[in-house]
Amino acid sequence: MVTSPQPKAASKSGPASGRTGIASGRSAPASSKGVSASSRSGAPASSKGVSASSKSGAPASSKGVSASNKSALASSRSGAPASSKAEDPHSSKGVTTHHKKTAHENAKAAEAMNSKTAQDKAPAQRKKSAINVLVPGDYIWIEPTTRREFDVAIGAKVIAAEGRRIQVVDDDGKEQWLTPERRIKAMHPTSVKGVEDMISLGDLHEAGILRNLLIRYNGNFIYTYTGSILVAVNPYQILPIYTMDQIKLYRDKRIGELPPHIFAIGDSCYGNITRHRQDQCVVISGESGAGKTESTKLILQYLAAISGRHSWIEQQILEANPILEAFGNAKTIRNDNSSRFGKYIDIHFDASGTIVGAAIDQYLLEKSRIVSQAKNERNYHIFYCMLAGLSREEKQEFELQDASRYSYLTKGQSITCDGRDDAAEFADIRSAMKVLMFADAEIKDVLNLLAVVLHMGNLEFQEQIIDHLDATEIPDASNLRRCAKVMRVREQALKVAITTRTIFTQGETVVSTHSVAQSQDIRDALCKGIYSRLFFWIVKKINAAIHRPDSPRKNSIGVLDIFGFENFDHNSFEQFCINYANENLQQFFVQHIFKLEQEEYNLESINWQHIEFVDNQEALDMIGVKSLNIMSLIDEEAKFPKGSDQTMLTKMHKLHSKNRNYLKPKSDINTSFGLNHFAGVVFYDTRGFLEKNRDTFSADLLQLIHVSGNQFLKTIFEEDIRMGSETRKRAPTLSTQFKKSLDSLMRTLGQCQPFFIRCIKPNEFKKPMMFDRELCCRQLRYSGMMETIRIRRAGYPIRHTFREFVDRYRFLINGVPPPHKVDCEAAASKICAAVLGPKSDYQLGKTKVFLKDAHDLFLEQERDRMLTRKILIIQKH
Repeated sequence: MVTSPQPKAASKSGPASGRTGIASGRSAPASSKGVSASSRSGAPASSKGVSASSKSGAPASSKGVSASNKSALASSRSGAPASSKAEDPHSSKGVTTHHKKTAHENAKAAEAMNSKTAQDKAPAQRKKSAINVLVPGDYIWIEPTTRREFDVAIGAKVIAAEGRRIQVVDDDGKEQWLTPERRIKAMHPTSVKGVEDMISLGDLHEAGILRNLLIRYNGNFIYTYTGSILVAVNPYQILPIYTMDQIKLYRDKRIGELPPHIFAIGDSCYGNITRHRQDQCVVISGESGAGKTESTKLILQYLAAISGRHSWIEQQILEANPILEAFGNAKTIRNDNSSRFGKYIDIHFDASGTIVGAAIDQYLLEKSRIVSQAKNERNYHIFYCMLAGLSREEKQEFELQDASRYSYLTKGQSITCDGRDDAAEFADIRSAMKVLMFADAEIKDVLNLLAVVLHMGNLEFQEQIIDHLDATEIPDASNLRRCAKVMRVREQALKVAITTRTIFTQGETVVSTHSVAQSQDIRDALCKGIYSRLFFWIVKKINAAIHRPDSPRKNSIGVLDIFGFENFDHNSFEQFCINYANENLQQFFVQHIFKLEQEEYNLESINWQHIEFVDNQEALDMIGVKSLNIMSLIDEEAKFPKGSDQTMLTKMHKLHSKNRNYLKPKSDINTSFGLNHFAGVVFYDTRGFLEKNRDTFSADLLQLIHVSGNQFLKTIFEEDIRMGSETRKRAPTLSTQFKKSLDSLMRTLGQCQPFFIRCIKPNEFKKPMMFDRELCCRQLRYSGMMETIRIRRAGYPIRHTFREFVDRYRFLINGVPPPHKVDCEAAASKICAAVLGPKSDYQLGKTKVFLKDAHDLFLEQERDRMLTRKILIIQKH
């Protein structure tokens, strides 16, 4: 009979592996300045402090620690978690107790006596305050003295004790003296050096969560588990943890066997499609700059490496990324490589687990960036790469100059990007386009249209008065000539299409002139139209190369990299759509982690205590689900000829001002409205909402393209031309198209087994080794990390039907027949009792076995061991 140690609720993280060079505590010399308390306990120093988060988590209470804290054994003076007998599951070696009275016990005593002192103000009683029971080497929590929204307790190490006061250095590296009046709290041993899986944290509060991430971040351990959910803190530096050796190390390993890593998530997805034949998806979320795009690339890299054949199709899938990044990513204030579109990459596998194809869906490219950027931001990477990478002869052919000469590339007053070599990137882009079967002529066509956009942006307009009406002249026709030449249209026809409007009424044709502002808008609309349709064509071209509809597809792994939640000084229609998408993804997370989980426990009669959580369904209903929602109002108003941004806003105020998630400005002249999103309140300026939503394209420009001699230009506008200008007016609005695509995406995700990666941005400056307490606290809180840890700790994330369980694990003990010959419920109970132990914390429901992550890991390891033993026996005979 196989037996196992009793799995703890939080043993997911497993022992650290020496093979990866990752250990739970590396020693570092103590320093009096600039060093976090975590550094003194064994992690390198941080330049910033720490904080914690969750939606419902509150700063640590002065009443004491959790039950796990009360029962916990202690840490040594040096801060190492210790156990009197058992091996620490988060250390590479077992650690035993060395002191009769531990740091944790000292901190607890001080905490209790401080609490007593606070209750009794008599001088005699105050003298009994036992803050002086703390000695150098002890760790404590210091409660905040302010009550700001994201203030939480901070960890600190005692470095000196004098009478009735102690000197500490906190996690910000700040030294201070504490007296008995200052509220302190015991630190659980697990919070001193940190844990790989936050389910096992003794300090289950915001401060504990945040300090755990800080300690690991300082040691360049950027990944941390919450069960099977991965938290990834952006290191803003290249770490040597993504090599082929690391890929081999994580191959065929269960989550928890090795230190946390994004490769473990990739391997779990791959293992599930090969073992259970169920489609998988990886939902990567986080703010702009948190590392979502890099995480996507790493998942794809891992899947391509382990899928077996290393074929041409795998190479093509990987090479799609530099092309998509070049045309869809840009430098922003918060992120040097910000995705300005969303993408869902679906990787297709055959029955043997070999990649046989892929498909890419794209969502909501940010068109406004093509013609305007905020200060210190850039246009899309491809423009700067092209101008830096083209040869002198090619520049002459396209009549191009340096980036500083183009209006569309200098609106943000930033033409360079630290850490990017635009010329080298352009060489990679060209190479990737070759791999994706772009013909030389097609690459040239793409570059020609990019040049047209740049030349068009340099058109200068001059006001004129013709027949007492505002009109527009183009004094310097050189750029107009260049554009007309590439577009293969007459120069005068292009000028007329930009500066005038043709109106057909009752058989008559009337031509009206545009003002300078109107001409600029038409010019910008043309450039946005060309670039956005070029982007769609590129995605379609990539899909033509990587999608194999005739391949023997069995299962898929989808990876979602979508724009993060945005809240700028000025938020417009784009931010509204982006944040609506993020509301949907948050509800998907809530539905999967909290709602469905607890519903199944109830259905299966599992012994369970309900976990409270923050649900964003009410806000989502108001924005885009229930009748007369905000999305439908915007859409409806865009279809009315007399509809305006103001009439739209008035209707929104009237219908939703009583909703607690809707914020109406106090002033009636204010053109904005506010929404209480899951990630915080955002105010949106409605000016331009309807114009952006209508997404109309001038009939004159469409007619010009229709008669163009440039076949490639006509190809990318093929659908528009086919629909015709009259039909075009009744085309679906941008919000309608986006909502339809988003609904389809959510249905796709709902059919998959999801894995979640929560990316955290540690600071706003894109600097390594800088951990902003308040920023990280906010992200963790709105992501619901506290509730997630609670439900993962209490819950049973692994479940099998009785039949599946018996079929997979019956040979771990003797005398269990195949599922069709036995009472599967009784057999499952027998296997669990024998292998996991009768007192282990698993549960049998009405139809399923419910397991902790540790149970699943142990069962799989035993199964692998038993199979290996049987194979060896067979080979001997």
